Amino acid sequence: MKLSEYIKKRNGVPIGHSKSLQNNLKRSLEAKNFSTFWNFWNPIFSYYLGTKIFKPLKKVFPIGLSIVLTFVFCGLVHDLVTTVVRGKISLFFTVWFFIMGIMVVVSKQIDYDLSHKKWILRAFVNIALIGVCLFLTNVLNRLLHFY
Repeated sequence: MKLSEYIKKRNGVPIGHSKSLQNNLKRSLEAKNFSTFWNFWNPIFSYYLGTKIFKPLKKVFPIGLSIVLTFVFCGLVHDLVTTVVRGKISLFFTVWFFIMGIMVVVSKQIDYDLSHKKWILRAFVNIALIGVCLFLTNVLNRLLHFY
């Protein structure tokens, strides 16, 4: 699948469409679970992570580990940008994305489905899970003295 097809599938509109961001946010937040949230979030970056990182990893590792490693790679990319901008090494995003990757694997394992719940509850749960991961990241970073 080409990038343009992937984005249209995820956002419901072609790349560059005026409703692209709106659809991205709505579809992500209304996702039935945390794993599905990440299927819709940032489709351009997700396309490349999926095709260049996740697919090769899952040929070698179990899917759960491949998911976590893909999230770690994504965190490293975010930290690389942060490190360049700040001029100081940071592992904040790597830890955060590691925890979110674990949360995705766990959510796939327990296979919960909030699709029958109201949009606001699904959005709250997805945002809350990101917040929980952020909280755990801050705790872990302080314990490990990463900043």
